[in-house]
Amino acid sequence: MRIIRGKYGRRRFDVPKNITARPTTDFARENLFNVLENRGEIEYMAVLDLFAGTGAISWEFVSRGARLVTAVEEAPVQARFILSVQEKLGDKTLRLFRGDVFRYLERPRGEYDVVFADPPYDHPRFGEIPGLILGSSAAKPGALVIVEHSSKFDFSEMPEFTEKREYGSVNFSFFRKKTQEQ
Repeated sequence: MRIIRGKYGRRRFDVPKNITARPTTDFARENLFNVLENRGEIEYMAVLDLFAGTGAISWEFVSRGARLVTAVEEAPVQARFILSVQEKLGDKTLRLFRGDVFRYLERPRGEYDVVFADPPYDHPRFGEIPGLILGSSAAKPGALVIVEHSSKFDFSEMPEFTEKREYGSVNFSFFRKKTQEQ
């Protein structure tokens, strides 16, 4: 795994062979973060990374100045890898919650400015995930919600959907949680 830019840019970490996550490609990650940086969506933000996998997205947010990143990952191998990267970097910005994403969304440990979700593409509840995030108190009013998905999903008819970006086989759908005034 490689952190692309920021204070930990160019750092590489060997991912365990037995990891079951499907990491976001470097190409897609770099383009996503270019969009976010151009919008000023990172620095000083509180970020929630759901289905964190290797933690590549979490560490990219940390490296680029997020004030707090909470990574939610249930798989023991992936969780241990995220913690090993944290130990090597000596950075306390990231908090790991080891457990089920759906349970976390029912009782989140904070409110977040940005929520990123990269569930397994074949997850049986995949189609519910954007609505669950937007309906949770984890996403504060006005929060940016990003869901990574394959081309077989189309969330463009959902309320609060703002845009879709495609980078190779990786798709990102963006949502903006309504504020009280909307």
